[in-house]
Order: sequence, then C-alpha cells, then structure tokens
Amino acid sequence: MTENDPTAADKSGASAPGGPEHGGWPGPDEPNPWSAQGQVPQGQPTQPGHQYPAAQHTVPGPSYPAATFAAHTQPTSGPGQQRKGTARLVAGVAVLALLVGGGAGVAGGYLAADNSPAAGSSVNALDQTPPAQQTGNAPAGTVEAAAQKLMPSVVQLQVEGQRAANEGSGFIISDDGYILTNNHVVEGAANGGTVTVVFQNGDRAEASIVGRDPTTDIAVVRAEGVSNLPVVELGRSGDLRVGQQVVAIGSPFELAGTVTAGIVSSLHRPVSAGGSGDQATVMDAIQTDAAINPGNSGGPLANMSGQVVGINSVIYSPQSASGGEGGNVGIGFAIPIDQARRTADDIIENGHATQTYIGATVGDAPNGGAAIGEVMPGSPAEKAGLKAGDVVTKFDDRVIEDANALVAAVRTRAPGEQVTLTLQNNKTLEVTLGGQPVEGN
Repeated sequence: MTENDPTAADKSGASAPGGPEHGGWPGPDEPNPWSAQGQVPQGQPTQPGHQYPAAQHTVPGPSYPAATFAAHTQPTSGPGQQRKGTARLVAGVAVLALLVGGGAGVAGGYLAADNSPAAGSSVNALDQTPPAQQTGNAPAGTVEAAAQKLMPSVVQLQVEGQRAANEGSGFIISDDGYILTNNHVVEGAANGGTVTVVFQNGDRAEASIVGRDPTTDIAVVRAEGVSNLPVVELGRSGDLRVGQQVVAIGSPFELAGTVTAGIVSSLHRPVSAGGSGDQATVMDAIQTDAAINPGNSGGPLANMSGQVVGINSVIYSPQSASGGEGGNVGIGFAIPIDQARRTADDIIENGHATQTYIGATVGDAPNGGAAIGEVMPGSPAEKAGLKAGDVVTKFDDRVIEDANALVAAVRTRAPGEQVTLTLQNNKTLEVTLGGQPVEGN
C-alpha cells in the first residue's frame, strides 16, 4: 500500500491492500482475496472469506460495504432465489410441526378427558377480556426505545447510475437535509446519476452528492426542498465496549425501517473493502453480530440510548456453493462514528474530505507487523526518520499485526496529530501525521 503515492493502495500512513470494489466485486472463480501472505497485493483484502457491502444488491465476492468487507450492488433476482430456498425450509418445518402437533394432540386429549371440569362448562381464551392497551413510552435502555428514537431519522436511498441501480440506507444529520451514508451506496450516481431519499413517512425528495471519501467509505448527500427534518443524536464510538448491546436500522433487501439487535463483537477490526492506490478503502471497524444484510449499508448502528455510534458498511459472508448472493452470518462491520463525524464535517465545510497519511508504502511483514517500502521525499514519514525496510509493530499503544492495521490506525487520527511508532527493533519514532484532500466528488 502506499502513502502519498498515486500508485499505492493507501495514503493513510500506509497503503493497505484493497478488497473487491463496491458495486463490482470479483467473481467466484477469482482467487480468494483474503488469502494473501507476506506483502499484500493491491486490491486484495487480508482476511479469509468473502465480504459483502450492505447495499441492496449483493454480488458474489469477498467484500460488501454491509455490505466493505462488507454492507453492495446486488441483482434484484438474488432475493428471489433465496426466498425459494426459504420456502422449502419453511415447508419442512411445517410438516414437522404438524406431526408433533398431532401426537401431542392425542396425548393432550386423553389428559384433558381425565381432568375436564363439570359437564357443560369450558374455558375459552377467546372469551377473555383483552389486556389494557399499552400507551406509555418504551422502557429506557431497551431495543424498542432505541428504535423509537432513531427510526424517524433513518432513510432509504435509491440510486440510479449509468450502469446499474442500487439501494441503501442513510440517516439525517441536519434538519435542512444533510444525510450521512456510505460512499459505495451513492458512488454510482457520482457521474450523472440520481439519488432519491425516501423518508420514514413515505415522503420522497431528490438529493445531490455533497462529497465522498472512498478511502473511508463515507459520503454526505443533501435532500432538496426539505426542512424541519428529525435529526439523529451522535454518540461516541470511542466509548464502546465489547459485549455492549447495539441496534442496527436500515433497508435490507428493500425492507425499509428494519430493526435488528445484537452486541459489539469486537473493536478495531482492520477492514479492507476494495479500491486501489490512494482510493483504497480501509476502515478501523466495529464488529457486530446484529443482523446486517445488503441494503443496510449506510444505516446507523446505535447504542441503547438511541445514539449513533457507527455506520453499517460491510458483512462477512461465505460465498454459497451456487455462487448466489451473500447474507448475514452474524459478522458485520460498521465505521466508527468518531471518524465518520470528522469526515462528514470536513465534507460539509470544505466540499471534500481530508485524508490522514504518513507518506510511505507499506506491506505485510513476514513475521508480523507492517513493512515500510518506499518513503516519499518531504513526507511525515521521512521527517520522522522512517526508512525503507523498517517494520512497524505498534502505533502508540496499539499492536500492529499487518499493513491494513497500520493504515486503519492512521486513518482514525486527524492531520496534525503526533503519534509514536514502535519498530521491530524496539526503536520508537515520533510522527506528526499529514493531511491531503481526497478526490471523490
């Protein structure tokens, strides 16, 4: 990967190998992009398995923005194929239920005959008075309460591009129409396409792309002619803990307003989700087992207070034997809101995102760590004394296992921050991170 090099996979201080491109993933016959060893070839992720973006359409391949590794473009016929398989499963379950129900009915009938009340009397649930109607608010800290708070601010995005249609999710960050989503959801409309926003109440509005950052899979669009929209409350992803309960909301397979729940399975997962050179997508992801499927991409991951802590972007989904589209297997990834918030603010204020970088190419070291390749003249890496052949094993207190981990760590920080790199020989270097505009509008 490359830092500050148009041919490198990344400019975040290290270039990480990219995974399948959003909306154009490698086919089932292509090499497994997660099986790379040593220096990672550009354009390939480093983890086993396939990931799918969560955008509405899923194409067989290693990654989907959640569908980057995970969250993207899936043929509309995919869900239909899956429904057929589901129908067969349901039919089988129905037969089993009937058989068990029949046997139980016989035994239950004899038991009831032996213990029946006096002749002429019976108990019937249909005669019972219905319970009082629930009128209070959902208890605080529940999935129900989080969903009630957040759902009015979650939207469905319908994208028409020159080559294909795509659907995903997003959430409202300003009452005058700014919406945060994934880059892979809207990039198909970047050159002459259209984006339509469908609000929870069914209202629709056309939207324009304000700015995109392919390197972090973040984009901002703005709905036109709207006002007084319900705005989400942003939380802090830095406060998340493994095991904490979370809620995901989005439009999987065009089912708008779908709510799923789970926990934070892991933090700081380096996820490579496609692209190459300076446009390689690498994120420092939140892993969750909340069900995320194609179409969830761009939707919010929230804590139990209904505060957004991440943007659902990718799912890990082993490719089916038939080569069909992927689905949820309990491993999804979200972009931390702390990073997304900084990028979105940059896009709105300046019209473009700013990428954090160190200015060196990087690959996987054979014995672990990130191996530094070419160091760019005048870059933060050169000024700090980093040299080709150095192997970075720690970024501040964070252990660096491979190139993606270093790239992800760099991108979590803002330009101008000073960090400490620990090398394989235990030497430490102080690096002041640089910043440069990202092309993506």
